[in-house]
Amino acid sequence: MSARPDTHSRQTLKAQEERLRAVWANPSGWRYWTSVNNFQVGLWYTSAAFAFMLFGGVLALLVRLQLATPENGLLSADFYNQAFTLHGTVMMFLFAVPIFEAAAIFLLPPMLGARELPFPRLGAFGFWSFLIGGVFVCGSIFFNAAPSSGWFMYPPLATDPELSGIGADIWLLGLSFIEIASIAAAVELIVGIMKCRAPGMRINLMPLFAWYLLIVAGMILFAFPPLIAGDILFEMQRMFDWPFFDAERGGDPLLWQHLFWIFGHPEVYIIFLPAIALMAMIVPTFSQRPIVGYSWIVLAAVGTGFLSFGLWVHHMFTTGLPQISLAFFSAASEAVAIPTGVQIFVFVATMLAGRVIFSVPMLFGAGGIAIFVIGGFTGVMVALAPFDWQAHDTYFVVAHLHYVLIGGMLFPVTAGIYYYYPLIDAKHLSEILGRTAFWLMFSGFNIAFFPMHLTGLRGMPRRVFTYQAELGWDWLNLTSTTGAFVFASGVLVVVFDVLRPKHRYRRGELNPWKAGTLEWISEPEENWGVRSIPTITSRYPLWDQKTLMRDISEGRGYLPDAEEGRREGLVTSVLDARPLQVLRVGGTSHLAIISAASLGATFVALTFHWWIASFVAAMAAFTAIIWWLWTGTAEIPEKPAKDVGLGLTLPIYASGPASVGWWAMFITMVGDSTAFASLVFGYFFYWTIHPDFTGSTAGPGVFWPLLALALFALAWALIVLARRYNARGYVLIMRLCLTASFALTCIASVAALEGPRTHAMQPTTHVYPAIVWILVIWVLAHAAVGAVMQAYCLARSLAGRLTHRYDADLSNVVLFWHFLVITAAVTFPVIGLFPQAGWR
Repeated sequence: MSARPDTHSRQTLKAQEERLRAVWANPSGWRYWTSVNNFQVGLWYTSAAFAFMLFGGVLALLVRLQLATPENGLLSADFYNQAFTLHGTVMMFLFAVPIFEAAAIFLLPPMLGARELPFPRLGAFGFWSFLIGGVFVCGSIFFNAAPSSGWFMYPPLATDPELSGIGADIWLLGLSFIEIASIAAAVELIVGIMKCRAPGMRINLMPLFAWYLLIVAGMILFAFPPLIAGDILFEMQRMFDWPFFDAERGGDPLLWQHLFWIFGHPEVYIIFLPAIALMAMIVPTFSQRPIVGYSWIVLAAVGTGFLSFGLWVHHMFTTGLPQISLAFFSAASEAVAIPTGVQIFVFVATMLAGRVIFSVPMLFGAGGIAIFVIGGFTGVMVALAPFDWQAHDTYFVVAHLHYVLIGGMLFPVTAGIYYYYPLIDAKHLSEILGRTAFWLMFSGFNIAFFPMHLTGLRGMPRRVFTYQAELGWDWLNLTSTTGAFVFASGVLVVVFDVLRPKHRYRRGELNPWKAGTLEWISEPEENWGVRSIPTITSRYPLWDQKTLMRDISEGRGYLPDAEEGRREGLVTSVLDARPLQVLRVGGTSHLAIISAASLGATFVALTFHWWIASFVAAMAAFTAIIWWLWTGTAEIPEKPAKDVGLGLTLPIYASGPASVGWWAMFITMVGDSTAFASLVFGYFFYWTIHPDFTGSTAGPGVFWPLLALALFALAWALIVLARRYNARGYVLIMRLCLTASFALTCIASVAALEGPRTHAMQPTTHVYPAIVWILVIWVLAHAAVGAVMQAYCLARSLAGRLTHRYDADLSNVVLFWHFLVITAAVTFPVIGLFPQAGWR
């Protein structure tokens, strides 16, 4: 950076800081909860995830108490089923994945040298959705209505309302709502990491934490949508008796297992990789040297993420799949150990090459790696089909799962708490309490879960609420229960250490561990990510750029002021982080809470089949989201460009691929397309497993589906023309094209309905008409969104908020329509030509 200019007097710096502080200030009183600042939202998110973890831990202790002795009557069978189902659900969906999204929202802005992630209101919306959905799901157990069919909800047990009760609906709709929060966070993280890094932070200079979170967010886009698609099929069967998993009417319960584990196995790595990311920040700091093999660990992380999507069938080795499938997926399951091992060896090499300081964070990290390695060995064992046939659905698998997830996730997370706690208020947690907590957790964990390997090998099945005394499982279960309480006591020590009053402690320095990455420039009392945006030339800038922290705090970077009273950051290029645009982000708003609450009310009302209440809540959510978009996005600036400092002037507005909104739309639609591909997979799954896929029922014909496709294609062509005419300044022609495209969308939707309607396809009679209707409904739902977007752009144009120069809304809508027309181009030929054309 350049030398400090004369104009940077103390008075100027003070005035700049006051303006920045006023712009980034949080509201007071009850309006504090309308904050959208990533720092606050990240803290709320983290706190809520830990609260859910403690709740899930209490359920686990109840389960262990029930199993401590043979023929125990502490819990009833039904409550036991609810407790273990909710325990698994909470730990997987409400803690393991959200905790890392929460940490990323909190850590990434300063780590990337940014003021804020690009969509702070979306981050707040995700948090409130997560909180509402989590309270709804967890609260069900207090009304004896919790899900009780296992956290995986296998049909046909879970699809039968009489056997599973309303708990299955709470699980399905509550978690679908929570998954919205996860996908929203993934979109923000991907765009933030790719487009909001500090100038000079090339992609090969990114912190490893950012690399890992980028990979994990991408995995969420491909892992969660198949589960959402499965949830749709599942709930349609429960609500309306559409037979997707009913074998008597052409369905197949195995389809749910495929869709669930296409999500479920990558989720293990979605949980594991961010924990490794924390270790990638902690190990270099306490080894006092840069990470060994930066490129290798990045490639290994990418390889792990890629391979994780080819392993789902190893959860289904006992379902009677062909031998060639077993061989392929067994080999793939073994292969994933290679990139995982590379990451572990990189950490070991870094510690050997440096001088390790075994502080509390390093202690938890090393303990977690040791536990995870044991879990990895047992994972290699269950990846072998012959061994899995013996150990499947026994406590051996329970032991393996917890060694991988607790060793691979909870211990590194606790290390991260002790490592990053000074970022909250510049104070340390207790070294003595930390070490005490570690040894209680480490010893308690191994006492609890190592005997479960033996319990499983002795034949104890999972999910049984009691057992007979003469089976030889009693002393093993009692040992496990004792260890669980020791482990829980260690967790409580950590909780006490975090929550105990610290007002008497003096504030420490900003970078107490002498770390080299940028998150340690964050000032706990300030809401901006960085005082001014720096230029980065190193992977460990605080080690290599000696005056960087002082330069940033004295405003010698980009955007040192807030003259216009707006929250601003920089958009940079994807590969080399060249400054491209000034990004103005939304400030404090109640719309995120209103949108999340009304959308949550929609899901809750659907759970209890309150149709009118659900419709009213959905309309409220729709209104809030439209108002949010109208007032908070694509705002026309008061001037086209701005001096950002250091002699650089950048535009304030961007559209198309240059804008973060376009990237967000693209990423969202990639996830959406994954859900659609899962439904198409279901269509061909039924077709290939049944000699008579149609069940001798009529299809939708060829004429109406292909007519609908032609009309949707014309609607798409018109909206593409609308964008081109708008760019040339032909506003009237653009509006006519939008209007005509809207009309064609409505007509195409009617044509899409006519195929299955005129051929009297009844979805309750057989799976063939049911899956056809699902695909048609999917297209029509997207067509409805597309029509709203067309009307929205027309309204923005009439209001003067969309012009030939400022056309981000129209550009984003055209991108949505590219995906919509591809969806139509797949759906209508599939339902119109297969299998009616006689192809098999």
